[in-house]
Amino acid sequence: MTSKNKVMVLAAGLGTRLRPLTDLISKPMAPIVNKPVMEHIIELLKEHGFNEIVCNLHWYPEAIKNYFTDGSKWDIKITYSYEPELLGTAGGVKKVEAFFEGQTFLILSGDALTDINLTEMMEFHKKKGGICTIALTEVDDPSQYGVVIIDNDNKITGFQEKPLMGEAKSHLANSGIYIFEPEIFKYIPYGSFYDFGRDLFPKLLELSIPYFGYKHDRYWNDVGSLEQYQQGNFDALEGKVKLKIPGIQINEGIWIGKNCRIEEDVIMIPPLVIGNNCKIKKGAKLYGPIIIGDNTIIDERAIMYRGIKWGSGYIGKDASLIGAIIGYDTKIKSRASVLEKAVIGSKSVIQDGIVIHPSVKIMSNAIIEKDKTHNDTE
Repeated sequence: MTSKNKVMVLAAGLGTRLRPLTDLISKPMAPIVNKPVMEHIIELLKEHGFNEIVCNLHWYPEAIKNYFTDGSKWDIKITYSYEPELLGTAGGVKKVEAFFEGQTFLILSGDALTDINLTEMMEFHKKKGGICTIALTEVDDPSQYGVVIIDNDNKITGFQEKPLMGEAKSHLANSGIYIFEPEIFKYIPYGSFYDFGRDLFPKLLELSIPYFGYKHDRYWNDVGSLEQYQQGNFDALEGKVKLKIPGIQINEGIWIGKNCRIEEDVIMIPPLVIGNNCKIKKGAKLYGPIIIGDNTIIDERAIMYRGIKWGSGYIGKDASLIGAIIGYDTKIKSRASVLEKAVIGSKSVIQDGIVIHPSVKIMSNAIIEKDKTHNDTE
């Protein structure tokens, strides 16, 4: 294993904006096309030759450790740093300063989806010679992001946090991907909450320490909301982000996992991916983009249109899911309907004939009884 610059993957966040999907898991474990979003990040790092990773943990840490273990499945080495109390993005990095052994290092989020060219970013960083390089993504709506202002030499001159429409001085979003020189640790206090965006970067400006913005033109999605989560899945299926979709591609835009049984008269309109050990019963209709997780049963004549169903659980006879997201091990019983932008948490049960109306959120472990329709957030 040839050594390259070391990496920290930030995976300690709570993912509150993805609730109810993140009630029972941490955001890096939220699946994009049936793989945790962090697994796509690990595969990207591997592709660019980064193979020594430290990962900070806080919310549901064991799930991440149990899945990724020591990284040997990906032929990389992963170690972990548990934070009983969150230290902030920069504080979490300071805690593992010894890991970097005085080398230039990379930081990126374990809960964003990107195919950024990390090799090219590293070359840019070395050429510019600053203490830090921030990856910048051009966005249509800067009001959703912290934006970065740069000069003609790509040197960073200022920031705006979620500027109002019409007041933005830049359309370049901070993508949460950073390359640092080891000298950066002089400016981060040990053992206290300290944030890159709020604390460190303004301080560097104040001290006139030069650092730079790397504008990239690849895909980036911070998976910051339920809408962006759905979009990331659909973009992956439609080839807008370069990643490995699990399963065998049996047709243009259709991937099927191992040990699946698809009965007669099933309609499958791409793009769609079906995980391992799934059963799609006769007369079911799947209109892509559709993601169906491992160990799922789709019963007779069920209809799915533009939806995401995490692993395990069941979609009943004549049930319909229209533009909805369904968590792990959730059962949607016969003739139930889950409508546009509704989100059902994991381990929930929607009983026979229930209608979940558009944009309703049902928390995890809920049982929605008969003879009700649901219009409001549960």
